[in-house]
Amino acid sequence: MHRVGVISDTHRLIRPGALEAMQGVEQIIHAGDIGWPAVIEELQKIAPVTAVRGNVDAGDWVRNYPLTAVAEIHGFFFYVIHDIKNLDLDPRAAGFAAVISGHSHTAKKEFHNGVLYFNPGSAGPRRFHMPVTVGILLIQNGLVTSEIIQLDV
Repeated sequence: MHRVGVISDTHRLIRPGALEAMQGVEQIIHAGDIGWPAVIEELQKIAPVTAVRGNVDAGDWVRNYPLTAVAEIHGFFFYVIHDIKNLDLDPRAAGFAAVISGHSHTAKKEFHNGVLYFNPGSAGPRRFHMPVTVGILLIQNGLVTSEIIQLDV
């Protein structure tokens, strides 16, 4: 089994619980609203990171992060975009196993036409009374499944 960490909407905050949840993953996907490059630097201490910028990411440092990215992990392709409303392709036709997004701060996992749409929720500052969450993708026996992990804050 292969584990991929998924995190989004950190907004400059890298919680110890988020780092703990990422332990043992082979790769990490950050779906935007990073907030500051040190967040990615901390995640890279655990595993290689594929990251996109979000709508609040600003400054010269964001040039290092595209609006969308493709991660290939163990033969599966994952499309990464911050705001799912900006998705302008057919993921199934393009051969993606999953679309990873953030922005809404609401964790969500659902399948449409054989494609996993996965939002790990927000790992950054708590917004309203929403839970603080991260996600894990599991690749096993030719399938991609997912988990949402609620962090204690």
